[in-house]
Amino acid sequence: MNKQLIVVKSNILFLQQGIELLRNISDELYTSDNGRYHKSGIGRHFRHIIEHYFSFLNGYAGKIDYDNRERDPRLETDRMFMINKFREVTDSLEAIYHDPELLDQRVEVRTNEGIGEDGSPLSSSSYRRELQFLISHTVHHYALIGLILKTLDYTPDPSFGVAPSTLKFELDNINRH
Repeated sequence: MNKQLIVVKSNILFLQQGIELLRNISDELYTSDNGRYHKSGIGRHFRHIIEHYFSFLNGYAGKIDYDNRERDPRLETDRMFMINKFREVTDSLEAIYHDPELLDQRVEVRTNEGIGEDGSPLSSSSYRRELQFLISHTVHHYALIGLILKTLDYTPDPSFGVAPSTLKFELDNINRH
């Protein structure tokens, strides 16, 4: 595999990990929002993840705006709809295999999460860097999803929500002993 495409493959693998979890949980778990330990259920986290991917995929015109998301409530409540959206994004990312030069193209990015102000400036990035961001963002939310599921007496796969560098570190330690 072209080393440039590893970041694409990694995003696809994490999305497939999400699809696998979504297949294995119930609709009740997906929409559960008990409010005691968490303000939102896992459906809301999955929506947030997939809408960031939509922003990325809509950014092929040279501008990615992570703040301008639809926030479709159906994504939070319809597990099968979410699975289909994850598959659509995976298919779209697989198309990048036919255009790996795209990864190094410059793109302007807008995100003001954390400060909540309108009109934040654009930052210069590349599609590769944004795919790296999406891995980190997805894993972070997967960790939250895993924690919420544990409060609901469901234990996801031990690798769910674990950063790739941590998984590699743990595997290297196992192999050394």
